[in-house]
Amino acid sequence: MIINTIPSAMAVMETVITGPVIESLEFSERTNLLAMNHSQRMNTIFEAKDRQMPFLTLILFTWILGITGWAQSPTPAADIPDLWLPKLEGKTIAVVANNTSRVGETHLVDFLVANNVTIKRVFSPEHGFRGKAAAGEHVSSEIDEKTGIPLVSLYGNHKKPAPSEVADVDLVLFDIQDVGVRFYTYISTMTYVMEACAENGIPFYILDRPNPHGNLIDGPILEPEFTSFVGLHPVPIAHGMTVGEYAAMVKGEGWIKDSKKLDLSVFVCNNYTHESVYELPVAPSPNLPNQASIMLYPSLCLFEGTVVSIGRGTDLPFQQFGAPWFEDLGTTFTPTSRSEAPHPKYENEECYGVELASFGENFMHNYEKLYIFWLLEAHRQYNGDEPFFTNYFRLLAGTEKLQKQIEHGWSEAQIRESWEEGLSEFKLVREKYLLYE
Repeated sequence: MIINTIPSAMAVMETVITGPVIESLEFSERTNLLAMNHSQRMNTIFEAKDRQMPFLTLILFTWILGITGWAQSPTPAADIPDLWLPKLEGKTIAVVANNTSRVGETHLVDFLVANNVTIKRVFSPEHGFRGKAAAGEHVSSEIDEKTGIPLVSLYGNHKKPAPSEVADVDLVLFDIQDVGVRFYTYISTMTYVMEACAENGIPFYILDRPNPHGNLIDGPILEPEFTSFVGLHPVPIAHGMTVGEYAAMVKGEGWIKDSKKLDLSVFVCNNYTHESVYELPVAPSPNLPNQASIMLYPSLCLFEGTVVSIGRGTDLPFQQFGAPWFEDLGTTFTPTSRSEAPHPKYENEECYGVELASFGENFMHNYEKLYIFWLLEAHRQYNGDEPFFTNYFRLLAGTEKLQKQIEHGWSEAQIRESWEEGLSEFKLVREKYLLYE
């Protein structure tokens, strides 16, 4: 594997807080707390603790929650064309891209065309080339109206390029912003393209991008019998790797056919470490429209395999959760059909729940684990006739153990203890492929 690098990244300082005060409150206190702004949040904690917290400590706690150290903004490899554009000169290529594939404000494909790079075809992942399709929606192959380049969808029944779709190119270039979560399907698409390249002797180039979740490594390890497009590899829900690092692991661990034959090159980011704060300049998919939704996604997506809505079909997808049967905690929302969510859960039904937008934007970056309390409490509250969990939950979790643990009343501490061995083993594997501090 070739790692194309530039001068080493500058260190980025960051204040980390685990929120022990918040975790000590009862559910109704905690959920109301999450919906408030920072000053209200601190006042609620102050009152909940019978004014035992000194006022100076209260101010300091508020300040810590809102501050993050900042040295220099990370630069994705795509924004350093001098690093990789010369490697494409005289080549005929295929590109794996979507709406996040940008060189500055210009789409990568438009940039390549303007620089006389010959593009044979563009492969697009879930949500399509322009990133507008809803989750799970069939995306057809077509022609890009702007460039006239053929578009080949790698979602649905056609997830892996056919030999004929890579045999006529000199290399495949991958540039897609991921969010560092196992069930976010862009890494699955990348894996299938890597395998096609390995089998057909085609080099695979990656323009790396920061992981907005940095060092977040948490959740159960996927077990082989639960392999699916939302989980192909034995990794936790949050893996703490960039796509370049993840690709190196896929190749190095032999998770694709003919892995040793793959000619893999990763062009790295500048000024990035796994402690860096990185806010995505472009929404990675229609239902992750902002930083709050991205920060909450690893914790809330497990609700997709339950009878709880995470706000699809509202203005706050992945920034709230609830259901018609939920306890009234001051937040209501009514999912409706829209382009990014044609058939949302509880369509046109009023749901009660918890809004988390402010919490996600201001707190979750500093919370270095999945926030599974919400899932445990929602299950505890449920008393409906239909099962709380659907079959999809086990695919998202990558195991049936988590569902059984919740059904048997395990505490969060007990559940986390059951993850420890697997996470420790994964971290040793991960460490071999890290490209950044």
